[in-house]
Amino acid sequence: MKKNTIVIVIILTLVVIVVLWGVGVYNKFVRLDEGVSGQWANVENQYQRRADLIPNLVATVKGYAAHESETLEGVVSARAKATQVTVGAENLTPEKLQEFQAVQGELSSALGRLLMITENYPDLKANQNFIELQAQLEGSENRISTERTRFNDAAKSYNTQIRRFPASVVANIGGFERKPYFEAEKGSSVAPKVEF
Repeated sequence: MKKNTIVIVIILTLVVIVVLWGVGVYNKFVRLDEGVSGQWANVENQYQRRADLIPNLVATVKGYAAHESETLEGVVSARAKATQVTVGAENLTPEKLQEFQAVQGELSSALGRLLMITENYPDLKANQNFIELQAQLEGSENRISTERTRFNDAAKSYNTQIRRFPASVVANIGGFERKPYFEAEKGSSVAPKVEF
C-alpha cells in the first residue's frame, strides 16, 4: 500500500511540474505575442504620422508647382491607398504584410517623385514651411525604419521561442503561429545609378 502511495505521489508531482512548466511557457508566449502586437502598433503609428504629413506637404508644393498636378495627384492617390490597407496584429500574415508593404512602397515612390520635382523650384526649396515639412517627413522615414527593425526583432524572439522544443508542443496546443518579417523591397539590393 505504501509503495502504491509513493508511486501516486511521484506521478502527481510530475504532472504538477509539467502543468506548471506548460503554464509558464504559455504565459511567456502570450507576453512575446503581445510584444509583437505592440511593436506592430508602433510601426503603424509611424506610417500614420507620415500619412498625416503628406496633405500639408502637397498643399505647400501645390502653391509653387500648380502645373505638376499629375505628380501631386499621384501622391494623394498613393496616400489614400496606403491608409486604406490596414493590417491588425491579430491577422498579421505574410500575405497581408506584403500587401501592406506594397502600398507603402507606392507611397514612398510617389513622395520621391514629389520631392524630385521640387528641385525645379528654388523658391519652394527656400520656403520655411516646406523645409520643415521635408525634415519631418525625413524624420518619419527614419522612425519607420527603426520601428520596422524593432518589429522584426520582436517577431524573431517570438518565432524562436515557439519553434524550440519542447516549448513548441505548448505553442502548437496554444495555437501560436509564426509572425512574418518586414523584408527589403524588390530591387532594393541594386544601388541606384547616379549621374552628374
